[in-house]
Amino acid sequence: MAKILIIDDERAIRNTLKEILEFEEYEIDVAEDGEKGLTMAQNGEYDLIYCDIKMPGKDGMEVLAQYGGKCPMVMISGHGNIETAVEAIKLGAFDFITKPIDLNRLLVTTKNALNSYNLQQQVQAKNEEVKELKQQINSKYTMVGESLAMTRVREMIAKVAATDARVLITGSNGTGKEVVARMLHEQSTRAKQPLVEVNCAAIPSELIESELFGHVKGSFTGAVKDRAGKFEQADGGTLFLDEIGDMSLAAQTKVLRALQENEITRVGSDKTIHVNVRVIAATNKNLLHEIEEGNFREDLYHRLNVIPIHVPDLDERKEDIPLLIAYFAQQICAEQRVKIKVFSPSAIQALQERSWTGNVRELRNVVERLIILSGERIEQKDVHDFA
Repeated sequence: MAKILIIDDERAIRNTLKEILEFEEYEIDVAEDGEKGLTMAQNGEYDLIYCDIKMPGKDGMEVLAQYGGKCPMVMISGHGNIETAVEAIKLGAFDFITKPIDLNRLLVTTKNALNSYNLQQQVQAKNEEVKELKQQINSKYTMVGESLAMTRVREMIAKVAATDARVLITGSNGTGKEVVARMLHEQSTRAKQPLVEVNCAAIPSELIESELFGHVKGSFTGAVKDRAGKFEQADGGTLFLDEIGDMSLAAQTKVLRALQENEITRVGSDKTIHVNVRVIAATNKNLLHEIEEGNFREDLYHRLNVIPIHVPDLDERKEDIPLLIAYFAQQICAEQRVKIKVFSPSAIQALQERSWTGNVRELRNVVERLIILSGERIEQKDVHDFA
């Protein structure tokens, strides 16, 4: 049932509006002056407010100007004119009606105002859902840890994020190289532009050029239409080349040219396309060793390695494990829609004493397993049994 507040100094008007709207099964409160009405409006939970303009003391326009606008307000006047109506609408009024009040106009205005308010509430709720979803997505890429090693990584990100300098992120699998890349993008001037990710290890060597630079129709079997590549998709933003150490030499040559000229050419085309892309690369390989073995171009390495950032293994920062456990436990319990589970000090110590060859990714998997298989409090025994 919708709740409506009527603010009017005339008892007859208050009572008439109250009777009519209660007959329509609305819940009605009344106030006999602007001061009381404003207090009730600000402290109560109303879906609609009717407020007279001409009142002694605080008049309706003052109430409208001072009200927070939590719900629609319809202004009532016995001296209706265009100027007053326009001023009321500018101050945020939903509508303006004149005395004597027409019954049909009153009911239609009430219905329209309540429908508008309900729609506004639904949109707001949806926006909150979207905001929460974005927070959940972003929370997957939060850098957790207060160790000296992670502090240095954060400081490096803060120094270089706002520049267009290329960054080469190194570190073992599961250390969080993608998190570093995302933080670099989100703290950069390109944050509102696309961040396009390419996993170079997951794309067959014969398709990597098409994936990066696009192709034209008929350039190879299966190319049924023109297609933009990742460089074009990232234009104005950031291109994250993950596991670049696995890229073929032929693709490396084209990437080098793109970095030198800020231009790319689609497979099967001779037309050059200008691109404005910041490139961030990551690898779990020793690229200097790969250069010696003839698997990676030295000139490309120097193009990419303008700013090197190394992400340490988890075994090098075990003091961060309690923070990571708490972070993952909260995240996983929210995903599983279960009550937050607590890790005992002995359980945390047991996890700190382990060697984490899979790094942070492995730790998260173990925390998820323990949350699913253990009771409300996770003990050292659970770690030995399930981890």
